[in-house]
Amino acid sequence: MVASMLSLSAPPFLSRCPLRSASCFSHGRIDFSKHRWGPRRLLVLPVKCLSSGPNQDAESEAETTTSAPSSSSSNLTYKWCVGLGAIGFVETAYLTYLKLTNSDAFCPIGGGTCGDILNSDYAVIFGVPLPLIGMVAYGLVASLGLLLTRKNLPFGMDESNGRLILLGSTTSMAAASAYFLYLLGTKFSGVSCSYCLMSALLSFSLFFITLKDFRLEEIQKVVGLQLCIASLVFVTLNTSYSASPPISSSLGEIDLPYFSTEITTTSSPFALSLAKHLHSIGAKMYGAFWCSHCLEQKQMFGLEAAKLLDYVECFPDGYRKGTKMIKACSDAGIEGFPMWVINGQVLSGEQELLELARESGFKFDNSSQLT
Repeated sequence: MVASMLSLSAPPFLSRCPLRSASCFSHGRIDFSKHRWGPRRLLVLPVKCLSSGPNQDAESEAETTTSAPSSSSSNLTYKWCVGLGAIGFVETAYLTYLKLTNSDAFCPIGGGTCGDILNSDYAVIFGVPLPLIGMVAYGLVASLGLLLTRKNLPFGMDESNGRLILLGSTTSMAAASAYFLYLLGTKFSGVSCSYCLMSALLSFSLFFITLKDFRLEEIQKVVGLQLCIASLVFVTLNTSYSASPPISSSLGEIDLPYFSTEITTTSSPFALSLAKHLHSIGAKMYGAFWCSHCLEQKQMFGLEAAKLLDYVECFPDGYRKGTKMIKACSDAGIEGFPMWVINGQVLSGEQELLELARESGFKFDNSSQLT
C-alpha cells in the first residue's frame, strides 16, 4: 500500500527521470494525507539526477580530441614532408647525374670541390652511388607525405601505419646524415661541400617535423625501433666502407703545386672586343688553377682574349693543408669558382659571353659577332 501511495504522490519530475541517462537517488520523510483509513503523513523525496548521457559523452569525446593530434596539424606536417622531400629529390637527382656521367660539380669555396667528395669511394655504398640512394629516400618521403595528405594509402594501410613508415624513413635519413657529417669533418678536412650540408639540413628537418606529431606515449613505444633503425644504418655504412677501404680524397692531405693551363681555342672578334670592354670597366674574374670550370671559361674567350682579362688567381702558390686564398679573393667574398665581379654585380660559375656582354653593358655592332 505504501508503494502504491508513493507512486501516486511522487512529483512529476521524479517519474520523468530517464533511466538511460540518469541515476536517481532519493532521501527524506513520508507524509501520508488523511484518508479514511488514518492520519495524514508526508513523504518528501528530494531527487538528484546524475547525468551520464550526452554531456558525459561530449566530455569524453573532447578529451579524446585533445589527446590526439589534430587533423590540420597532421596535414601540415605531411605537406612539409612533400615540399622538403621534393627539394631533396631534385638535389640528389642532380648529384646522381653528375656521378653517373663523371661530371664536375660547381666549385665551392675553401680550396676544394664537391667533386672531390662525389668522386671519392665514400660516395658509393656496396657499389651503389650514394646520391641514387638519397634520391630514392627523398622520393619515398615525398610520396608518403602526398599519400597521407590525400588519405589514400596503398595496400589497405591506415594512417597510423603510414605515419610509422614515414618516421622510420626520416629516422634512417637523419642517422645517415649524422654519419656523413662525421666523415666530412674527419676524412675531408678543409673541404666545403654545400650539397652535403644542404642534404643534412633537409634530413634533420624531415625527422623533427615528423617526430613532433607523435605524443610522448607514442614516442616511448617506438623509441626502441628508432634506435634499431639508426644502429642498422651505422652498421651498414661502416661495413660497406670496411669491406673496401676508401682512398681519401681530402684536399687536406694533398700538396698540389701551382701549374698553368694551356688555352687551345682561338679568339673571335666578338670575344676580343668583349675582353677589351671588360678590362676597360675594371671587371674581374676570380678563379683557381685546379678548377676545370675556370679553364672552360677562358676557352670561351680564346687565347688572345683571355690574356686581356683581369684574372685573379686565388692560389698562386699552390694548395696544401692550411693554405688560404689570397687577400684579394677573401675580400671579394668568393662564392665559388669561377666568379665574376662586374660593376659591383657578382656572377658565380661559368657565364656565356652574351651574358657577360649584357651584364657589362657591352654594345657590339655587326662587325662584332659571336662565331
